[in-house]
Amino acid sequence: MIGAADSSQEIAAGEGNNPVRLRSVSLGVAVLCLLAVALTMSARSFAAQRSSSIPAWLQAHVGEGDGQIAQVVLERARALYLKKVSEGSVKNPCYFAMDATRPGDLGNGVLGRRYYIICEAEQSFRAVSAGHGGGRDLKGVADFSNGRRCAKNFGNAMDSELTAGGAYMTAEAKTSFKGYYRVGAKQNAVFMRTFVQFDGEGETANARQRVIGGHPAALLRGMCLRKSPGSSYADHDGYVPFGKLVSYTGGRSNGCTSWSPADAEQIIPMVKDNPTTLYIYPESRDIAAIAHTVAARQSTSAAGLYWNASCLKQIGSPKFWPKKTLEPIIAQYKKGHPLPPPQPVPICKGP
Repeated sequence: MIGAADSSQEIAAGEGNNPVRLRSVSLGVAVLCLLAVALTMSARSFAAQRSSSIPAWLQAHVGEGDGQIAQVVLERARALYLKKVSEGSVKNPCYFAMDATRPGDLGNGVLGRRYYIICEAEQSFRAVSAGHGGGRDLKGVADFSNGRRCAKNFGNAMDSELTAGGAYMTAEAKTSFKGYYRVGAKQNAVFMRTFVQFDGEGETANARQRVIGGHPAALLRGMCLRKSPGSSYADHDGYVPFGKLVSYTGGRSNGCTSWSPADAEQIIPMVKDNPTTLYIYPESRDIAAIAHTVAARQSTSAAGLYWNASCLKQIGSPKFWPKKTLEPIIAQYKKGHPLPPPQPVPICKGP
């Protein structure tokens, strides 16, 4: 605008204040101003259209209460899904999202619902519980461990056992025999667990190398070997592994997404041979922005940033541990703290 005004003065002086010339310059300035306003309005309209593109029934689930999904989490999850659909890599009518800033354990046996199953074709929205990565405490070296309720530390390093936020695609589902467990007097059951591999992009691109995926929050503890030569799972000596079935729903994982056994029974069939997207919030950029705002003692909401308020109050400030920083630390720790040689599984005592 200043450049246009200066030009009009120079022209007026050179042309002897020609009124026709002045009118044409003024008209040009007006057109430029109108064009600038139009572009601004167009950008705002486009942003509004993007926001309004979320169906009303789905927008009704947006919020920060338990079982609701934060606006930024939904927008990113939906954008990822629509991108993969447009590319032809996803035909699944449903997609997933997870908000790892929310509490996983609300206390008194109540679990926080922070994993979302969204099926727009049937206007279905469901929120269930899910575990976050427990991290590790390398005594005297680095502590990047997480509590049961809220996650403070995030990262994408090998062997870090941390959750890494970002874009994922579900891949193959593999079901494995884990052993037997007791279900009644002299009655045993087979424990089979399915693992859904995730493939990531960008910061999550090493998900397959890290063996990151989704699975039921259940395992066998206190393993021993029991003689059962008639079992199809028996080893060459006729023994099968036997343990106590433990559910750690609401607990921490080794970086994977863990669901309750009941929820896993519904989720896993949805993606078997039919991949879809999973978006996990927060990414490293979100963590950096929150940490910077907290350090400056500014309001995160006033800065237009999102983090679950309850968890932020508990953890103080989050931290992202990039693999280039953390992997050398873990490698050095392993070198100085070698694992003891594996011990043979004992023979079970009693009947």
